[in-house]
Amino acid sequence: MNVSKLSRRRLPLVGPGEFVDYKNMSLLRRFVSRRGKMLSKQMNGLTSKQQRLMTSAIKRARILALLPLVNNEIS
Repeated sequence: MNVSKLSRRRLPLVGPGEFVDYKNMSLLRRFVSRRGKMLSKQMNGLTSKQQRLMTSAIKRARILALLPLVNNEIS
């Protein structure tokens, strides 16, 4: 068996007690860059399912103006 083909298990950044919800701002801010962009799955270390849930939650928070669309005021 080739060592490079072994799959590595990722430690999810979303804890077992945390729900991916558009109202959970402390969780959503961890997955958004300083500019206000969503971070990729490779940068987050999330699974595909978690990334899809995170994407829809961030989009809902943006629609309700809980998160900015783009942050141009970087200090």
